[in-house]
Amino acid sequence: MKILHVIASIAPRYGGPSNAVIRLCREIAKFGHEVTIFTTNMDGNENLDVPLDRPVEIDGFQVQYFPIRWPRYYGFSLPFGRALAKHISRFDIVHIHSIYNFHTLAASHYCRKFNVPYLIRPHGSLDPYLTGRHPVRKRIFTSLFLQRDLDHAAAIHFNTQEEMQLTESIGIKAPGVVVPGGINPSEFSHLPARGSFSHKYPEVRDKKIVLFLSRINFKKGLDILARAFGEVAQKRKDVYLVLTGPDNEGYATKVRAWLREEGALGRSLFTGMLSGQEKLAALRDSDIFVLSSYTENFGIAVVEAMACGLPVVISNRVNIWREVNDAGAGIVTNCESHEVAEAIMRLLDNRNLREEMGKRGKKLVEEKYTWPELAKQITQVYEQILEKS
Repeated sequence: MKILHVIASIAPRYGGPSNAVIRLCREIAKFGHEVTIFTTNMDGNENLDVPLDRPVEIDGFQVQYFPIRWPRYYGFSLPFGRALAKHISRFDIVHIHSIYNFHTLAASHYCRKFNVPYLIRPHGSLDPYLTGRHPVRKRIFTSLFLQRDLDHAAAIHFNTQEEMQLTESIGIKAPGVVVPGGINPSEFSHLPARGSFSHKYPEVRDKKIVLFLSRINFKKGLDILARAFGEVAQKRKDVYLVLTGPDNEGYATKVRAWLREEGALGRSLFTGMLSGQEKLAALRDSDIFVLSSYTENFGIAVVEAMACGLPVVISNRVNIWREVNDAGAGIVTNCESHEVAEAIMRLLDNRNLREEMGKRGKKLVEEKYTWPELAKQITQVYEQILEKS
C-alpha cells in the first residue's frame, strides 16, 4: 500500500499526536508499505530546521515538510495545499491527524475529489470539554466544513472506546474504529540507573517524587494537582513534585502561582521538556505518576509511566482510565484535588501497593500498548477500507 499521513506539525513540542504519527509510520513501513508524511515546519513560534525542497528519509518512511504561513495557529501553508492537490491521487489511503486545521480541510477535499479513501484521527478534539472552548467559532467551522469531512471519511480513528463514546452526540455518519497509541518496548527495556535524575537535580535526592510528565497546558488539571500537592506537602516533608514537559503557552506562570499559594512551590521542580534518557531517568527515579487532566484523549505519558513500573494516579477524564482501573495499575479519581491528594498519600504510605500496581501496569502495556502490535491493527483497518472501496 501507498499510505499518506497528514498532520500540521511533527515537532516534539506538540507531544502525543506528533510522537504517535512518527512511531506509527515507522512500524507500518516495516511491513513493506510505502509510507509518507506531509506536514509543515511549524515549531511553536519558530520553524524547524528542515529541508523544504525534498523529502527526508526517516527510519524507512519519508517526510515532506512545507513552509508554515500566517495564520500559524491554523497550520496554514499554501504549498502544502498545492502538494496535496498534485500528489494525493497517487496514494491508496490517507490518514489525517487532528482537526480544526488547514490540512484537515485540504486533505479531505482532495481525497473526495480524487476518490481516495481517508481516515480522520481527532486526537480528542471532539471531546465536549474541548468543543466547549470557543464554542461559537467551532460550531461555525463544524457546520461549514468539518461535519462534511467527518461524515465522508472512510472511518474515524479513535484512540479509546471512551473517546468514541464521547462523540456520539455529534452524529458522525462515518464508522468509528478504535486503535490506541503505545510505546516501543525496546526503548523501555534498559532504563537508566536509579539515582541519575536526582544526581542532576540534587534537591530531589532522598525524596519521594511525584511526577507530572506532559505539556504544561490548561487541560492538564494542573490547578487540581497544585492544590492536591499542597495538601500532601503539609502532611509529609519527604515529598517533591517534579513537573516535566514543554511550556508552549507560558502556562507555567499560573502553575507556579498556584503552588506558591499552597506553600508548596519550594518543593516543586520544573525541568522543562525532557526526552530520551533524561525522560527515562525522571521516570526511573519517581515513585508516583499523576495526571489529573480535565480531558485526555489517550495519555501516552500514562503508558510510558506504566512501562517503567510506576503506579499512576489519573482522573476519570483520561480516556484509558477504565483500562487502568480494570488492570489495577493505578488509582482513578474525579477531577477533585482532595481525591487526588488522598490517592497520592495512599500510595506514598504503602510501598507494597506501589510495587504491585507498578507490576500490573507493566503487564497492561505489554499486552495492549506496543507499537508493533498497534501498527498491525491499523494496517488491517486500511486493508478493510480498501476492500470495501
